[in-house]
Amino acid sequence: MSAPSKSPFPLKPLALLVLHALSGAALAAPLPAEPEPVPDPAIRPEAPIETVFVQGQVRQVQNVTRKDLQQATPGTSPLKTLEKLPGVSFQSADPFGAYEWSTHISIRGFGQNQLGFTLDGIPLGDMSYRNHNGLHVSRAISSENIGSVTVSQGAGALGTASTSNLGGAVAFTTRGPQDTAGVQLAQTIGTENTSRTFVRYDTGLLPTGTRAYASGTRQRADKWKGDGGQDQDQFNAAVEQELGKHVLGAFFNYSERTEADYQDLSFDAVRRLGYGWDNYAPDWQRAVDAANGDYTGGVNNLDDAYYLGRGIRHDWLAGAKLELNPVDGVRWDTTVYGHRNRGESHWYTPYTPSSATVPISVRAQEYGIERAGVVTSLAWEIGNHTVTAGAWGERSTHSWSRAFHAVAGPEDTSHFLDNPFSTVIAQRFTTKTRQFHVQDSIALLQHRLKLNAGFKSTKVTIDGDNDIGGRAAGTLEASKKFLPQAGLTFAVTPQTELFTSWSKNLKAHIAGADGPFSQTQAAFDLSKPALKPETSTTVDLGVRARNGNVQGSVALYAADFRNRQLTVATCTGIVGCPTTLANVGKVETRGLEAALDWKLARGGRWFNSFTYNRSEYKDAPVYYEGAAAIDVNGKRVVDAPRVLFNTELSFEHAGWFARVDTKYTGKRYYTYLNDSPVPSYWIANAVAGYRLGAAGPFREATLQLNVANLFDKKYFATIGTNGFASADPAGTFATMLAGAPRAAFLSLSGKL
Repeated sequence: MSAPSKSPFPLKPLALLVLHALSGAALAAPLPAEPEPVPDPAIRPEAPIETVFVQGQVRQVQNVTRKDLQQATPGTSPLKTLEKLPGVSFQSADPFGAYEWSTHISIRGFGQNQLGFTLDGIPLGDMSYRNHNGLHVSRAISSENIGSVTVSQGAGALGTASTSNLGGAVAFTTRGPQDTAGVQLAQTIGTENTSRTFVRYDTGLLPTGTRAYASGTRQRADKWKGDGGQDQDQFNAAVEQELGKHVLGAFFNYSERTEADYQDLSFDAVRRLGYGWDNYAPDWQRAVDAANGDYTGGVNNLDDAYYLGRGIRHDWLAGAKLELNPVDGVRWDTTVYGHRNRGESHWYTPYTPSSATVPISVRAQEYGIERAGVVTSLAWEIGNHTVTAGAWGERSTHSWSRAFHAVAGPEDTSHFLDNPFSTVIAQRFTTKTRQFHVQDSIALLQHRLKLNAGFKSTKVTIDGDNDIGGRAAGTLEASKKFLPQAGLTFAVTPQTELFTSWSKNLKAHIAGADGPFSQTQAAFDLSKPALKPETSTTVDLGVRARNGNVQGSVALYAADFRNRQLTVATCTGIVGCPTTLANVGKVETRGLEAALDWKLARGGRWFNSFTYNRSEYKDAPVYYEGAAAIDVNGKRVVDAPRVLFNTELSFEHAGWFARVDTKYTGKRYYTYLNDSPVPSYWIANAVAGYRLGAAGPFREATLQLNVANLFDKKYFATIGTNGFASADPAGTFATMLAGAPRAAFLSLSGKL
C-alpha cells in the first residue's frame, strides 16, 4: 500500500472522478433563479426531510431523515442512526446505542468531547459519561419524539450553543406538537427480555391556536451478557400557542435511567476469558474470593472483573421559547431553559474493604448539575443580505464526589446510596458561559452565488472549589473575542452546487472529574500559567449534485487541532488517582468524504458513503513514563479509523418495506504509540415490515422486525472506555467493550 498523500487534500483525482460522474449531463442544464431553500429548524418542526443532502450550506451538512429514525429499533439513540453518514464513526456495546458508558461518536477523527450537541438549539454539552455541562440526548427526549438530526461534519454554524465543537456539531430537532389530534401507541419486544412501551397524545390545533402533546416511555431490557438490566422511564411534553404571527411555547422533559455496566475488556482478557466475559454478579462468593486473591476460571488479577457496576441518572429539562415575526423578513427566536441532573455511578471495588470480613465495598461517584441559560437569535433580510446575530448565556453549577459504602453481601444498589463510611473527594464548580455571534449572508448573481462571513466571541469562566481530597481548586478562563467563519456556495447548474468554508473554534476547559481540576493543587498551579484552551481551524471544499435519480456529495477537508490537552492517568480507573495534564502539540487531519444516493426502480434505493481520514499527532514533545521515551509524532490519532464505508439497500412497495445495511470500520488504536491495533470489522443490520393501514382500533398500524448484527459478528465496539494508554504491547489494558451479538426486536405501532 502506497504512503498517504502529503498534500492538504489527499485522493484528489478520485474526488474529481466522482464529481464528474455525479454532474454528468447536468452541466448543460439552465441556471436556476435561486438555489433550493435550506430547511431551518424552528420552534415548529418543518415537513420531514427526506434526503440526507442539504442544499445551500457553505459547509458539509447532512441529515438523518424521519424515515431513518422510524425504521431504527425503537429506543435506538439518534446518535446511532448517524453512522451511515460519511465522516461519522459510532460505537456502542448494546444494540440500541444508548448505554452511555459505551456510547462513543467521533467525526473526522475528533472525539465526542470535541463535538457540539444541541436539542432544538438548547445546549446538551459534550454528552460525555461524566458530564459536567449537559446531558445525553437519549435522556433529554424519547427517540420517538425526534423529528430529524443534522450533522455538520467540519464545524457547526456560528449560532451553535456549544463550547466544545472543535470538530463538528450535531443538531437534534424534536417532533413538536402536531396539528392533527390523535394517540400514538407502540410496543416492542425482543432479545434479552426487551420490552419498550411508548404512548403519545396530541391535542391537535385547537380553535384557540393552541397545540400540545405529552408522551410516556417505559423500557426494560436485560444485558446481553452478565447480570443486570438497562432500564429507562421518560416523560416528554410541549405546548405551543399561536399569537397572531408569533408563537409562544413551553416544554418539560423528565428521565430516569438505570443501567448495569459491562466489564471493560483487554486483548489479554479476551484471550483468556472470551468475548462473553463480564462482571461476577450474581456470583457474590466468586467476587469475594477474587478480592482475597483467590482467582478461578482463567482470571489472574483484581481488574479482570468486579462484582457489579451501575449508572443511575435522573434529569429534568424544561423551558420556554418565543418566536417573534414583527415584520416581513425579520424573525427573532428566544429560548430560556433550565436543567437539573442527579447521577451516581457504582463500582463494587476490591480495593477498599467494607469490614475485616467483607473485602469489597461500593465506590459511588455522585454527580449534580444545576444550569440555566438563554439562547436568542435574530435574522433580518435586507435586500440581498441576510444578517443574523445572536447570543447565548449560561450559568452552571456542577458538583461531584467520591464515597465508599459498606455492604454485607449482594445488596440491591439500583438506587441512590446514603450514609457512606468514607468520602474521599468532593469538588464544586461554577461555570459562566457567554457567547455572541454575528453573520452576513449575501446573495449575488441572481442568487447563484452566496457568500457568508461572520464571527463569534466566546468567554467561559470556571471557578472550582475543592471541599475534600487533594484535588485542585482555582479559576480558569477560556476566551477568544474573534473566532471567524467564512464560506460560499455557487450554483453551477440547477443540479450542481459547489461549497467551501473556513472556520476557527475554541474548546472551553472541563469543569469536573476530568480535565485540569483533576490534578493535585501543586500540579494545577504549575500547569495553569502555560495551559491554553484547545483550538481548531477547519477548511471544507466540496460539491453536491443531482442527476435524475442519483444525488450525492464529495468533500475534501483539512483541520488543524492545536494546543491538544493530554490527561495522563496514574493508576487503574477503579482506583481513580489524580491525573496530570498539559498541552502537547497538535493534530493534523486531512480527508475525503463521499456519499451517493441512487433511487432505483420499483421503490428501491441504494445509499453509500465512504470516508478516508488521516489524523496524526504533530509537534508533540517527547515525554517519559519511567525510563521509556514516548514520542507520538506521526502516529495516528487514537479511536480514529482511517477508512469507513457504509452501504444500504432499501425497498418500499405496496405497504412492505425492508432495509439491509452494512458498515465497515477500519483499524483503530487505543495507544498513542499505535502498538495495539484494534482489528477492523464489518457489521450488518436489517429491518423489514408492513404498513397494515386500518387494523382493529388503529387507523394506521405498522408491524416491524429489526435484527442487529445480522451475522452475529464478534468484534470490539467501543475503545477508550478507561481512557487511552501511551503503550500496551502486551494487550493488558482493559479499555474496550465487545459489540452486542445478534439481537431481534418486533414492534407494533399505530395511531388511534
